[in-house]
Amino acid sequence: MVFVYLSLITDAYSKKIVGWCLWPDLTSEGALKALKMAISIEGIKQGLIHHSDRGIQYCCNDYANYLKGSEIDISMTEKGDPYENAIAERINGILKHEYDLADTFTDYHTALEAVKTTINKYNNQRPHRSVDMMFPNQAHQMTGSLKKHWKKRQFTKKQNSGIPEKGVMENQE
Repeated sequence: MVFVYLSLITDAYSKKIVGWCLWPDLTSEGALKALKMAISIEGIKQGLIHHSDRGIQYCCNDYANYLKGSEIDISMTEKGDPYENAIAERINGILKHEYDLADTFTDYHTALEAVKTTINKYNNQRPHRSVDMMFPNQAHQMTGSLKKHWKKRQFTKKQNSGIPEKGVMENQE
């Protein structure tokens, strides 16, 4: 059994995974390799923002300095709330549960091949409600607004409790 970490860089507009790296630990090296892959493929556009949670691999000097040196603005979650990093949480869930990346792999090579296959399928064969039912690679070629086929979850506070109450998610189709 092998234990590895998958770092992903996802385009928020198209939901396409544009950079990734499978690495044996949570040091910045794996996350930096994913970032460098994304930059080498996509380039750096003016006003680019990198959003992440507050994982040590993203908060460390190496990663932050690379972003700053590349003139990429840094955005991080404030409290570690998964809803503050919803795109990443959603894509991680899809990869783990729909494509079985939560499975146990016998060795690094087997895990790496599973990741390559999964990312290819995710980018080219899985339509997304958030990008007008296109595949991420198709949506990545578009410009302008993409129709979303879902509504954001609505949260209201329960009376007098101060505790958020989860709303109902409905389709817009």
